[in-house]
Amino acid sequence: MILLVKRIHIYAHACNHYWVLLRGGLYLDVGCGTGNYTTCLSNKGVTFIGIDPSEKMLTNAKTKNPNVRWMKGSAEQIDLDDEHVDGVLVSLSIHHWSDLKKGFQEISRVMKPGARLVLFTIFPEQTKGYWLTHYFPKMIEDSIAILPTKSAVELAFENAGLSIVKEEKYFVKPDLEDYFLYCGKHDPTKYLNPTIRNGISSFSLLANQPEVESGLSKLKSDIETGSIDKIVQTGVNDLGDYCFMVAQKR
Repeated sequence: MILLVKRIHIYAHACNHYWVLLRGGLYLDVGCGTGNYTTCLSNKGVTFIGIDPSEKMLTNAKTKNPNVRWMKGSAEQIDLDDEHVDGVLVSLSIHHWSDLKKGFQEISRVMKPGARLVLFTIFPEQTKGYWLTHYFPKMIEDSIAILPTKSAVELAFENAGLSIVKEEKYFVKPDLEDYFLYCGKHDPTKYLNPTIRNGISSFSLLANQPEVESGLSKLKSDIETGSIDKIVQTGVNDLGDYCFMVAQKR
């Protein structure tokens, strides 16, 4: 499949590496949320199914693109026949799954032989390098606690009959237009925007309010004085900010 999403930098990048989207093929976005990625791909003329456990998010998604088949479900329970789809997208959702092993087994079940799964995720060691830790240490600690390790993902792939064909580190670029946890790597002012924070689960679900208020106050002050530049430099690393993993069904 070729991922053709220009608006979202990570998938514009992926288009040269991971998929060759077939006209007439059927693809599945697991944990689609409000359907941003699903809609962008569907608008390129590719048939997509979006699945998510949140009725509220699916209602939002339906307003964006009525041509997509939006389904309530989860990685662990997908209401599709065996060998039904030509490829699967899983983006920043595995840390919300209840059972990693079962989730990938279920995804593998609905994939046709030879189909590919593109996983975009983050591992604990990568999160530890975020300069956000300076302002929100407990929030980052709690975020790390729910992240599956790379070895756990690799084992789950193996148990599901999925062979890894490619891995690639992803470093957040200044022109990123999507809003996930490290979206403000190069533009810390993004974290001062409550709308952006509310769309990031670490802020909206995991963080405690006193730490957020204190961290934001310090962040705002450091931005105003220019001290933020030194803090941002502490996040420079070679581990990658996120990771792509591509697996093929055997």
